[in-house]
Amino acid sequence: MAQLSPDRSYFIGEHGLNAPKAPPGLYIVATPIGNLKDMTLRGLEILAGVDLILCEDTRTSAKLLSAYGIKTPRKALHEHNESQMAQHVVQQVQNGQAIALISDAGTPLLSDPGFPLVREAAKSDIDIIALPGASALLAGLAVAGLPTDQFSFLGFLPPKQMAREERLSDLLSRTETMIFYESPKRVAACLAAMAKIFGADRQAVVAREITKKFETLYRGKLADLASDFDGQSVKGELVILVQGASAEAAPDQDEWQAVLAERLKELPLRTAVDEVAQGFGLKRKQVYQAALEMKK
Repeated sequence: MAQLSPDRSYFIGEHGLNAPKAPPGLYIVATPIGNLKDMTLRGLEILAGVDLILCEDTRTSAKLLSAYGIKTPRKALHEHNESQMAQHVVQQVQNGQAIALISDAGTPLLSDPGFPLVREAAKSDIDIIALPGASALLAGLAVAGLPTDQFSFLGFLPPKQMAREERLSDLLSRTETMIFYESPKRVAACLAAMAKIFGADRQAVVAREITKKFETLYRGKLADLASDFDGQSVKGELVILVQGASAEAAPDQDEWQAVLAERLKELPLRTAVDEVAQGFGLKRKQVYQAALEMKK
């Protein structure tokens, strides 16, 4: 049996394996979103074979790396320092280093740090290698039972109510399945806003703790889901998937503008815009611009 390298090795169970030194490049490595067994074999080999691992949080990543006996040096790269570090990391790769980027969980850059670094790496024409694996948004989509032929990932909605509802109004007419991330503290408010803007009967799925012991899927109409989560203490990571709008003929412009003109006579501008945008399934920004023109 070959002797294990103290610096470039990893363990699967009780079996130790040597990792070849990774060629120079920037490796974007997906990591488990809850179940450590979801780590890929190729990902383990690369993490053990690179010169440096950039982690969103070194303490969080230590759990994964320790579980597989990986001792590669690590450094934090997060939203507060990634822009400043990007050029230095690229220079390291240009000097012959192999560097991996991981997030706390899932695929880097998807509502996680990494974009400034990858953008700088692409501009510098260094090798960028993807190591695919776990992704909460794709895992949620796979089990939701909603259409998968077209979908959009929209990340986290704004935390403030008004900004959240404005963003949802912009998405009102989207016909593809929409995927959001949300924090446990805001999930009830988020679902209530979705029911208000998208309509109470729009079908949705809330996926909680995907791949973990208490993985749970909640399916139903937005209004029912909002009611179910109202006042509840929720723990764990959440993915919200919402069915797209029915593809219908575009509203008649003369009709909705006539209604808008009448509502502006009776209501404040913001209230009139919200009412017309929701009633006709229009983007709020479009109706708002029309209202401003009418007020001139």
